[in-house]
Amino acid sequence: MARLTQAIKNLTRLTSLSTRVLADFGVSATALVQRPPSYTVPAFSVPVGVAGYFGGGTDGSVSLSGIDKITFPADTKTTLSATLTTGRDTLAGMANSGVAGYFGGGYLTISGIDKITFPADTKTTLSATLTTGRYALAGMANSSVAGYFGGGDDGARVSGIDKITFPADTKTTLSATLTNARYRLAGMANSSVAGYFGGGRDSVDANLSGIDKITFPADTKTTLSATLTSARYDLAGMANSGTAGYFGGGNTGTATNGIDKITFPADTKTTLSATLTSARASLAGMANNGLAGYFGGGFGPARRSDIDKITFPADTKTTLSATLTSANDSLAGMADSGVL
Repeated sequence: MARLTQAIKNLTRLTSLSTRVLADFGVSATALVQRPPSYTVPAFSVPVGVAGYFGGGTDGSVSLSGIDKITFPADTKTTLSATLTTGRDTLAGMANSGVAGYFGGGYLTISGIDKITFPADTKTTLSATLTTGRYALAGMANSSVAGYFGGGDDGARVSGIDKITFPADTKTTLSATLTNARYRLAGMANSSVAGYFGGGRDSVDANLSGIDKITFPADTKTTLSATLTSARYDLAGMANSGTAGYFGGGNTGTATNGIDKITFPADTKTTLSATLTSARASLAGMANNGLAGYFGGGFGPARRSDIDKITFPADTKTTLSATLTSANDSLAGMADSGVL
């Protein structure tokens, strides 16, 4: 105890002496404490998915103008007060994620393009139109740059691809065309890299398995060596941009429940072990990028209102408790996954 007391006295004397020495030289004791340099963490953002949309279609008696919204991540369904300009089916959808979604074309020969501006979900109609009124076309987008509508039928099968450049929403037509003039095809995209159009039917109603690739930004066309597992039409597409795209459902002569996966950037094809809840055609797809893709509606063996969810990256399938407002087919999908 005595030794401890003496040690404390010695430490006190040493501290006092050190303070006097520093004072004699005009130096503050705190000046000898080295502070780390200040550093500001740079701002960054992670895309946050907001909602997916299913629009148009037919319930078997009339073409529909309503648009259902699936809010992520809870996957709740609401119906927009805004509607398509006209009831239409066999239309196509695509989105400038974080900004607006677009629904174009439709039965019988609609050339108009409706725009749903996020997040207010207001509807306007573009002054630009498709080159020709057409139905059974497909859409995909290079988000923040441009959207594309390819194929369809305007009285004959179409091979042309129209490009809607964001944000002015001007229309041009690509010099590149689809390998086959086709309708009832599907589209999806690896945003900032390339878009894909797969399947469909040609001018003699032969089912197609080929997949055309439009490479951004030059918009050149190549055809993948990989093909769909089976030639099919009335299928749907969606993508986990940066990772893989998916083609689901369709008609091979009978409705199918299979889902093919195109893995980026090698563009190799595998088939998921997970399948749609029921074999169906004339369905629609959309995705919450990085998290999950959705296939909704369709026909098989009757019109459907259910929505299947494919969770990335495991590609497991669940079915939402939320359903479309009405059982319908020949609808279109698009999504706001945040700024990609």
